[in-house]
Amino acid sequence: DYLEPDYECPDCQDTGYVDGRKCRCFQKAEIDLLYTQSNLTDILKSENFSTFRMDYYSSDYIDAVSHKSSLDMAKEAFTVCHSFSDHFGCEFQNLLISGSTGVGKTFLTHCIARELMDRIHSVIYVTSSQLFDLLGNREFGTNQQDRQAGALLDDCELLIIDDLGTELTNSFISTQLFLCINERLARRKSTIISTNLGLNVFRDTYSERVFSRITSSYKMRKFFGDDIRILKKLKNPGSLS
Repeated sequence: DYLEPDYECPDCQDTGYVDGRKCRCFQKAEIDLLYTQSNLTDILKSENFSTFRMDYYSSDYIDAVSHKSSLDMAKEAFTVCHSFSDHFGCEFQNLLISGSTGVGKTFLTHCIARELMDRIHSVIYVTSSQLFDLLGNREFGTNQQDRQAGALLDDCELLIIDDLGTELTNSFISTQLFLCINERLARRKSTIISTNLGLNVFRDTYSERVFSRITSSYKMRKFFGDDIRILKKLKNPGSLS
């Protein structure tokens, strides 16, 4: 009897190309090369939706602006992020997740990255300093590999920028961020940004046009609460050095 070929990628039938263009599985393979020297793959094994814990958020800790509890805001952010991953590829969405250090922003972006990478979507996950290194190399670099890595920032299905606002900011940074965000919006490629900055500080740091682009095109969710790393230390003094 004739058996249907068992392709790892049904879109391109493992050729790497669809209609003369790189398949998403090819793009994912390119991006995976960026992570060969990092520990992101190991992190995603432990930080995913199934291991996200709500018991680090308090129903008694109330945000003065929204009047919502830390627990309520965490539940809302979790629901939005889960929905983002569930509907990825069917809906064009972008997220801005804000909040102070250690409240779970990075963990949730790891959850989304894990879900989408498991489904063979091309995901690039960078810190803000890594992002601007890639953008700088793309703009001025002479190394072909660095320039190719920078080009992937426009082509990947999802770009996650972690801890935006921790880098040294200048006019080049602001301009490059605007161009990156604008290009991805034009291509309808999704972006997730996490930041410790409040919205007013964010606007003052990156310019009105960057802020306007984000507020008009991104869903925004805020985390509020205690630093989870400190809570873990208090519950288990041997867990952190």
